[in-house]
Amino acid sequence: MNASYHVILETCKRHADRLQWAKFALTKHFPLSAERMAQLSDQEIAILDQFSTRFAKLQDAMGAKLFPAVLELTKEPENLPAFIDKLNRLEQIGAIPSAEDWLMLREMRNEFSHDYPDNPALQSAMLNKAFTLADTLLATLRFVEQFARPYQH
Repeated sequence: MNASYHVILETCKRHADRLQWAKFALTKHFPLSAERMAQLSDQEIAILDQFSTRFAKLQDAMGAKLFPAVLELTKEPENLPAFIDKLNRLEQIGAIPSAEDWLMLREMRNEFSHDYPDNPALQSAMLNKAFTLADTLLATLRFVEQFARPYQH
């Protein structure tokens, strides 16, 4: 088994476990609205922070580390010039379900870098979108793990 792939996968799974925990803990509050956000306790706000942080960390770890490790594991060319080329190759070989979905997940992760403390309506809309996309992110991790299983020796 490729040790590097295994370590990266375990890191991703740790982020995924914490993302799932936060998502489950927040389920009763979704869909969010500006009014609902104003009623959240400090603990619930902390769980929202955990959710957004783990979403971003998982998406980043998969894109920056797991995907290149899968390409290495499958003996695919690693010198693809652009990230989109890597995504398209991963989709072609069946390692990810959709390059287009991945770009949407990356866009969501980038939205987390913008904080909107003075605009709870915008903040709640962003979190509602992320709450739905979290399932796609988690499913993509499971998909990649299942795809890579036969390549591990």
